[in-house]
Formats: sequence, C-alpha cells, structure tokens
Amino acid sequence: MTIRRLTAAAAATLVLALGATACGSDGGTDGKSTGTASASAPAAGAGTGTGTGTGAPAAPKASGSITVFAAASLKETFTNLGKKFEAANPGAKVTFNFGGSSALATSINSGAPADVFAAASPATMKTVTDAGGATGEPKTFVRNTLTIAVPKGNPQHVAGLADLAAPGVKVALCAKEVPCGAAALTALKAAGVNLTPVTLEQDVKGALTKVELGEVDASLVYRTDVMADAAKIDGVDFPEAAKAVNDYPIAALAKAPNKDGATAFVAYIQSPEAQQVLTAAGFQAP
Repeated sequence: MTIRRLTAAAAATLVLALGATACGSDGGTDGKSTGTASASAPAAGAGTGTGTGTGAPAAPKASGSITVFAAASLKETFTNLGKKFEAANPGAKVTFNFGGSSALATSINSGAPADVFAAASPATMKTVTDAGGATGEPKTFVRNTLTIAVPKGNPQHVAGLADLAAPGVKVALCAKEVPCGAAALTALKAAGVNLTPVTLEQDVKGALTKVELGEVDASLVYRTDVMADAAKIDGVDFPEAAKAVNDYPIAALAKAPNKDGATAFVAYIQSPEAQQVLTAAGFQAP
C-alpha cells in the first residue's frame, strides 16, 4: 500500500512537472513566434511602400524635402494632399511644380531635380520611362474626363461639341502635345466636329483662364477643373467625352534626391485617404 501510494504520488508529481514544462515550452515558442512577426512587420511595411496604407503603422516615416512635378489639373487636390502628407510625416516638406505634363516631362528628362512625377496621360509618362527616368512601373491612380467650360450662365447656349464650331464662337484648346489637348482632339474627332481655336494653351489651367477672363466663349478642359472653379465657370458635359478618358500615372523618379520620400509619397497618393480626396474633386477611381 505504501509503495502504491508513493508511486501514485510520484506519477502525479511527474505529470505536473511535464505539464509545467510543456506550458513553459509553448510560451517560449509563442514568444519567439510573436517576436519574429513583430520584427518582420516593419520590414514588410518598408518593402511594400506602394501599398494602400494597410501597412502604414509599420512603414517608415518620410522626411526631408520631396519635390513633386504634377499635371496642372492636379493643383487643387495635390496641394491639399501635400498638407495632409506633411501632417502625417512631420519631418517631410512637399514642394510642387505644376504645369503641362509634356513640359514637365521634358524638364525631368533634361535633368531637373524632382522626386515624383504625376502625369495626365500614359503617353507623357512614357517619355520619362523610355528615357529611364522612372523607378519601377508607373501606377495609374485616377482617371479624368473632359467637359466644356463656359462663362456663368452659358451666354452662347453651348449644348455640345457641335456648338463650338458655330460662327462667332471663340474656343480655347490645350496644345495637342498636352494631354488635355490630345484628349480634346480625340473627342472632337469622335463627334465629327472641326474647329479652329483662337488660342492653344500649354496647360489646362491656361485654357480655363481664357474663359474666366471672357477672352473666349468656351474651352475644353477637365471636369475636375470646372468643379474646382464652379464659382466662376459652368460646365457642359458631352457624350463623346467617354471616348477621351485620361489615365493619370504616378512614379518615383530614378534620380530622385529623396528616394525614400518619393516612394512614401507615391504610396500615399494611392492610399484610401488620398483616393477619397481625389474622387471628391471629380476624378474617377482607376
């Protein structure tokens, strides 16, 4: 009986000891596993800087000066987004150079110091990528469509593209080298409309300004530009705009002085927060 009692007690003690050891072993394994995951998460976040923000807590913060060359039609939204980006990255300062995409591309290819390029058409971006000026594959982050900008009240009663060719109607277009000009020519061709503009502007803001100043009766600009200037301008939509939709690509540049900042800004523009701002301004999701 005594031997049996001792054996039972010893067995119970052995079971308890093994249980404690197993618990300690499991805890150590979990601890190592958790530690490994925690350590690897920031690296994954850093390596996926072009994500949509789901890994944002692990991604490194941007710092330093970031120079962004961007299509003129992005001026209002990118200025807003630049401030939001700086607020999320206190060590960063974003400087913009807005203009016609073709002129910006030429400047980049000529060696102008820039970190990011956001163009209003893939064709314009291609001039930079063909010259080896971009890092990785450019990403389309929004799309944009054309509309007819007219003075408030539409005094010439413009209802579509055909009305732009009416006698006495003065029209401003973007130059054909500029994305808004190329898109306008595509739309006019689709409508079978031939017209002679009184001026060809080097960016979409120039074409819009001609309407604001009363120098022309109408211009073909992006829908987002009319929305941004709704206090001064009315917009007239037309069906042929669907045949001239512009994709907007963005890319970090190969010679970017601030490569980490460039990568971070490109990733931010594709994030849900930035996309919400862009679509609210009239851009279309890609």
